[in-house]
Amino acid sequence: MMEIIRRALRQYADANGPLRIGMIGAGFMGRPVAQQITRYVAGMEIAAIASRKIEDAVHAYRNAGVEETVRVDSVAALALALQHRQPAVMEDGLLLCQAEGIDVVLDMTGNAPFAARAALSAFAHGKHFITYTAELVSVAGSILDHKAREAGVAFSMADGDQPGVIMNLWHFVNSIGIQPLVCGNIKGLQDPYRNPTTQEGFARQWNQKPHMVTSFADGTKVSFEMSVIANATGMRAPKRGLNGFDLAPGFPVEDLTRYYDYEALKDTEGIVDYVVGASPAPGIYIIGGTDDPVQRQYLRLYKLGEGPLYTFYRPYHLCHFEVGYSIARAVLLHDPVLTTTGPARVEVVAIAKRDLKAGEVLDGIGYYMTYGECENASVVQREGLLPILFAAGCRLKHDLRRDTAIRLADVEQPAGDILRALYEEQMAMFPVGI
Repeated sequence: MMEIIRRALRQYADANGPLRIGMIGAGFMGRPVAQQITRYVAGMEIAAIASRKIEDAVHAYRNAGVEETVRVDSVAALALALQHRQPAVMEDGLLLCQAEGIDVVLDMTGNAPFAARAALSAFAHGKHFITYTAELVSVAGSILDHKAREAGVAFSMADGDQPGVIMNLWHFVNSIGIQPLVCGNIKGLQDPYRNPTTQEGFARQWNQKPHMVTSFADGTKVSFEMSVIANATGMRAPKRGLNGFDLAPGFPVEDLTRYYDYEALKDTEGIVDYVVGASPAPGIYIIGGTDDPVQRQYLRLYKLGEGPLYTFYRPYHLCHFEVGYSIARAVLLHDPVLTTTGPARVEVVAIAKRDLKAGEVLDGIGYYMTYGECENASVVQREGLLPILFAAGCRLKHDLRRDTAIRLADVEQPAGDILRALYEEQMAMFPVGI
């Protein structure tokens, strides 16, 4: 597969020049992506970088070995820089979505509302849009996929992070005639009560933002990742919050089959899940099953166990290393790494992280007041639960106890933004059965 992608890039570059990427976001993940593509992906180049702090964009280029950049603040100035093949930096990421000379917009922001605006602008200007923002795809992936198809451009998540890696393995398991029944994520820590104060030291050690690190530790991030997988594959959540089996450190990933029931799963769409403590971490796994006696005989020969459930896994995800070729795969081969179509299967709802008082205004993801858990979309709609992406800014009407799922009826919501509008449009186009 990789050689096919490399060949497609070479052929494209020979005919058109390198595939030109405009990257939005030059933070912890954006910087190494710029280096990876600049130094190691032939036939592709980072033509421009946008960042809220323009110095971060300059630093990302320098980290990639590019010393000379030009600062721009308009579409015309950016187009001129691109025409002269001058690496450009700017604060306004939407310029990348509008200027001639950019083929693909790469979203590395992690900011779902902004990413939504950028995606719509990119589509309107005939540009492909690749994103690392799982939250965006979780709440509006199907409507954005629909709009991208209407515009004749590609829309996909990038490879390298858990959703893309899981999706690749899902395709593999399917391709060999094994039914994927569980898609899972291996975590080293899960504590829903973590907050930016508890995570500040770790965040400083890795030069990350405390609220971002908190969203990993409190389970919100893994919930978004697994909701994306559910919506891409048709799988469901086994229960609110998933099973999340807490295992002894070093528990072999191959033995996860003992926690799942083949007979209960084989006639279903399958489930998404995560475990804590299994090894190798931080990996991903898929548990597949088969009744075919010949398949089972050979799987036993190949040391995958007695069946009928088998564990397939990848012991790592390499994030920025894998982004470049996933762009080429989506754009040149029309093979998106991950996208969603049709009604949502699983959403991520807001859960009270502490006892909350009437009149308090909820903060955002990875902070002090809420954490996110997966719930089946039919339950979310039936019970009127509050998606966590829309929790920030909501004012509580009454007290809520810790670990309570917050309902729309519990809050006064602020005015909606573009992301909520897309969510509502998606629900209207692809209604969720209740």
